[in-house]
Parts: sequence; structure tokens; C-alpha cells
Amino acid sequence: MKGTSIFICIEGLDGCGKTTQARLLVRRLIKMGYDAVYTAEPSRGKIGNFIRKYCLHGGKRMSVVVEALLFAADRFEHVKDVILPALDEGSIVVSDRYVYSSMAYQGAAGLDLKWIEMINEHAIRPNLAIFIDVEPHTVIKRLKSKKSVMENLETQLKVRDVYMKFVGKGALIRIDGNKSKKEVADAILKAVMKLLREKA
Repeated sequence: MKGTSIFICIEGLDGCGKTTQARLLVRRLIKMGYDAVYTAEPSRGKIGNFIRKYCLHGGKRMSVVVEALLFAADRFEHVKDVILPALDEGSIVVSDRYVYSSMAYQGAAGLDLKWIEMINEHAIRPNLAIFIDVEPHTVIKRLKSKKSVMENLETQLKVRDVYMKFVGKGALIRIDGNKSKKEVADAILKAVMKLLREKA
């Protein structure tokens, strides 16, 4: 079904299952006849690849200000080159991470949330933003031995606190990620179908 331009982002702690759920949502929507596209941040562009190599897996975390600026720059390209063209084609775009990741991860590191919002003013607002909530202690156990610089308990606890503030404001819809994969997927699909019905 072309012409259903909806932008959805799925957020959560590292190891919460969001990539699995984002991909599963796209497959289920396609099966239902919708034109759905999966994408992710960091993007597959030059800046996104730089972030993966030097920010996430460089061994030591770089300046959080530089980190935030790099993610904002990558997001600008992601929106311009991937998200907006897909929406213009009438697709449902599902992004594995988006602007709320910057708010949560760089905000948890001490940056002012208003400043992070300002440098991300180009980021279009998603129609639906979902937070898959899994306890930080649980995700740390799930993560492989080769962790990124942000995948430690102290960081993940702070990150969850920021995400929950956005849940409290109504910007993010909380989905209980401690349930089975199918139950989480069904809860996400239910939220998406509600949005599609409202848009129709």
C-alpha cells in the first residue's frame, strides 16, 4: 500500500532487542501489504561509518560534545538521503534509533538536552516513537564480550532514566521488553496499527 507515509522510530538500551523488533515490524507490515522500509542510526553513510569505527568501538569514549555533533551531522544526512525520500515515495519508514538516542546517551553523559535538541532541529518529528524498556542489568548480561564504549551498567542506568523522562512527557510509548519476542512484537504492531487507523 503506497501512500502511507509514516515515520516510526524504535528506541532502547543496547541489547534490548530493538534491532530485531524493528526488522520484524517491517517484515510484518510488508506481509500485510504495506510498503515498509528499515533503516538505522548510525547510518550507512560516511559519517555513520566514522561513528561506528571511532566513537563506538574506538576503545575510549571521545568528547561527548564532539559525539553529539557527529550524531547530529549523521542524522541530517540520514533524514535527507534516506528518510525523506522514502516518505515521499509513500512508505512506512522504521528507524532503529533516532534523535531520542542522542538525547538519552549524550544527555546521560551530562549534555544539556535543550542544546542537543537545537543541534538536531533538522530532525523531522516521528509519527510514532517507541521505547522498548528492558532493565539495564538484563541488557548488560545479554551483550557480547565485545561491547561499545557506552555498553556499561552505569551508562545504561543513566540512559534509561533519560528515556523514561520522555515516556513521562508522552514523547515515547513504553513497551515492556522483558516479555517474549512475540509479545513485544505484538505490542509494537498494535501501537502501529492504531496510528495507521487514526491516519486513515
